[in-house]
Amino acid sequence: MNLARALGSVGGLTLASRILGLVRDSLFARFVGAGFASDAFLIAFRLPNMFRALFAEGAFSAAFIPMFNRKVGDMEGRGLPDGVAFASNALSVLLPALIVFTIVMELAAWPVTWVLSGGFNDANPAQFAFAVELSRITFPYLMLISLVSLLGGMLNSLHRFWVAAAAPILLNLTLIAALLFFHETEPLLTARNQAIGVTVAGALQLLWLIWACRQAGVSLQLKRPTLNPEVKRLLSLIWPAAAGAGAVQINLVVSTALAASLLSSGSVSYIYFADRLNQLPLGLIGIGLGTVLLPTISAQLGRGEEVAAMETQNRGLELALFLTLPATAALVLCGQPIVAALFQHGAFTPVDTINTAQALAAFSIGLPSYILVKVLTPGFYARSDTRTPVRFATISMVVNLVLNLALIKPLGHMGPPLATALASTVNVALLWRALVARGHFVADAQLRRRAWRLALAAVLMGVVMWFANDLFQPYTTGPSLHRWGAMLVLVSAGALVYFAATFLFGAFRLADVKRLVRR
Repeated sequence: MNLARALGSVGGLTLASRILGLVRDSLFARFVGAGFASDAFLIAFRLPNMFRALFAEGAFSAAFIPMFNRKVGDMEGRGLPDGVAFASNALSVLLPALIVFTIVMELAAWPVTWVLSGGFNDANPAQFAFAVELSRITFPYLMLISLVSLLGGMLNSLHRFWVAAAAPILLNLTLIAALLFFHETEPLLTARNQAIGVTVAGALQLLWLIWACRQAGVSLQLKRPTLNPEVKRLLSLIWPAAAGAGAVQINLVVSTALAASLLSSGSVSYIYFADRLNQLPLGLIGIGLGTVLLPTISAQLGRGEEVAAMETQNRGLELALFLTLPATAALVLCGQPIVAALFQHGAFTPVDTINTAQALAAFSIGLPSYILVKVLTPGFYARSDTRTPVRFATISMVVNLVLNLALIKPLGHMGPPLATALASTVNVALLWRALVARGHFVADAQLRRRAWRLALAAVLMGVVMWFANDLFQPYTTGPSLHRWGAMLVLVSAGALVYFAATFLFGAFRLADVKRLVRR
């Protein structure tokens, strides 16, 4: 399978989803702004978002896909029916557990919301009560997205990557429709409608995956729950994988809770909007690569192709650096015009733009680390090792907590994002060292030759964009077409400089381009 082509399929749909996500966030900033209502909704939305990342993009896939692949193989051996039987057994245990979990979360909404928000510093009981109400509305999404992850994992194993990658589009379309057709003059009512939209979107995503599975000839059967050895093995792998794959998400929850409890109103919103922009390249590159690499590497290892698995991971790292380094430079150095173009209208003020851009710069320092985690962890999960990443993730979370407490007072709303970025860097260093020490990864000559040249190209692009900021700034706060046009021109100009610089510094040669075009 061509890695770049598979990433293009996932990345293209993820790009569509992330663009719709920016439209959604722009409308949310316009109708709700950054304050009481937005902070309450974003706290309520944090846990569903975390579960989406943990299960749909992380833990469940990490545990389920290698086991499902060993059942199915390459449609040889016992084949697809055994894989479907295994998935049906997993569903029969997972569904009752999720129903019970959802009921418990509904009953425990008050303490759960308090953990996520720190009670908003207990200064505004009405805001906390509103956040609890919205949390109860969004909690069913946790069950729905977990079921989506099971079905999506099967389709990814069958190389139907595009189906699961398209599911988040339904979430964004639903929330956009709620903002356009059900917004109110009172931001609190608009925020409540958004919470309702989250759960409606989860139901739509599940229906989409059920339909796609049936189109692929896969239909799961609910049975009496039985903890057979295979299901026990799956469950034993999920929880370590959840902590390992979800380190960044758990760090974000910690950062959001500290910001809500220790900083002024609006800080949660600054961190959220900054994270949404930071998530754009993470979704396109990191999640796309992780989605493709795990089933690919696990299948190669299952066939005993260690050399091919090593080559796949080298090319995955190369693609990650090629796409991530310029995105990092752009978000760190050009955050203010980008934030202004996307969000500064309606209830979102120029002060909100400055604060969000500062948080974005702090987050984006760790962008390469966030993405490399997604590229390196399949090297463990494909070998059914979910425990090593969880040890490193635990260290990362402790580092994040310590840095949050150290930085939040002197740096304000920049402290939590910077702590998250530095903690993720620690996680990547530990993952890299373990893979190399075990002989599961060796950087080949092509990766070593290109990596530092790509970094130089990104630095040159960043310098050019820094000087271009003042030119574009006046156009980013005008009419909508002017704002979006100015941002697109700025980003496009940076991309052209970067691609030219990759040739200037020898990261790529003309022969590489010809070979890519032939593919």
